Amino acid sequence: MSRSVVETVLGAFVLIGALIFLVFSYSEGDAGNVTGYKISANFSGIGGLKVGDDVLVSGVKVGQVSKIELDAEQYLARVTMEIDDNIQLPDDTIALISSQSLLGGKYMALEPGGSPDYLENGSEILYTQAPQNLEELLGKFIFSMQKSDKDDSASMTSENHSSVSAPPVSTPVIQNTAAPEQSPSVTEQPAQ
Repeated sequence: MSRSVVETVLGAFVLIGALIFLVFSYSEGDAGNVTGYKISANFSGIGGLKVGDDVLVSGVKVGQVSKIELDAEQYLARVTMEIDDNIQLPDDTIALISSQSLLGGKYMALEPGGSPDYLENGSEILYTQAPQNLEELLGKFIFSMQKSDKDDSASMTSENHSSVSAPPVSTPVIQNTAAPEQSPSVTEQPAQ
């Protein structure tokens, strides 16, 4: 009986510790909702961006993605972001979708411009850049490597054929036609 009481008390301590850790990580992890003004941007592709992903300026979280939908008129992905009220962004801000790592995870990066006018609630960011498709880039790289290998082998083959089929080139020999100088100590004997 005493063993089950000890196990119960120990289990309660573990649960309380896990609850404290959960509350602490939630409060310090910046996982709460951002409230502020909403702005939007249109992209040709969002590459895995999801509602709730971070919006960063210079690596600092200033908001989150609140809505993603298809613009039926332009057939572009419209991303709506909720930005903290304390952050004022110029109206020539650039929005681009970036990867957190090679394994995945996306975020919205905003690069403020130098305009004196600021984005307001309901404004649209005009300058956007869709994320790079990693699979497409790798495919292009592999294809270009295969193509350069084929080009190299083709040029090597043509060089080999040209060296075999070309006739040998003779170098003309220029002979000195001037009379050789004779040294004074050498005398010629007449032939007998």
